[in-house]
Parts: sequence; structure tokens; C-alpha cells
Amino acid sequence: MMGTNDFFAATEMLHEDFSLEWPQSGEVIVGRENFAAINTNYPAAGKWRFTINSILADGNEVVTDVTVTDGKRTDRAITFSTVRDGKIARQREFWPDPFEAPAWRAQWIEKRGRFTVGK
Repeated sequence: MMGTNDFFAATEMLHEDFSLEWPQSGEVIVGRENFAAINTNYPAAGKWRFTINSILADGNEVVTDVTVTDGKRTDRAITFSTVRDGKIARQREFWPDPFEAPAWRAQWIEKRGRFTVGK
């Protein structure tokens, strides 16, 4: 549903008590409407496209690793979700910034590129 970029329709997957934490900036989005409004008003260069790199689920806990792009920028989000009554009730989301590997450890690593999912 997120792939349609209709974030108000996507709120149907969210619990009425939904909250989303962004620990890196100290923000908490409280409520489905605020979630939809932030995503709808984000200054994107184009339509958002989502690639699911991995999903892990254990009972009501779900972890996703998703690559997101608007055609101009590409980011990766790691999201920890709690499901209640069949809907997402709580999320804690991390948006790590890519960085260059330091030269000092080059002899011990293989360079595979950014946002590549290894096997």
C-alpha cells in the first residue's frame, strides 16, 4: 500500500493508537493522520518507490529493512514494529546515513557497494 504513495490509505494498516519514533532526531509521530500528513508533505523529487530487502517476524514483532527512493535520493530504513489487533501499533525507525569505509580496515573487508544485500 505504501507503493501507491497514498499515505492516507496506508493508515488503514495502522492501529488507532499508532505511534512512530525516530530516535535519531528525537521525534515521535503520534496518530495515523500525522503519519499520513508527514509522508504526503515530504519534499520528494518524485513518487516514492520501496524495495523490501528483508522482513523478520516473531509473533507480534516485525523488523523490516527497506530501501526507499524518490528517483533523486536513496535511503535505507530499519523499522521495528509491534502489531496489535492485526494492525501496526508502534514503530521505531532508524534512517542510517551511508558512509565511506575507513582505509585502515581495507585489508580485512570486501567492498560490495552501498545498499547491496549480501547472501
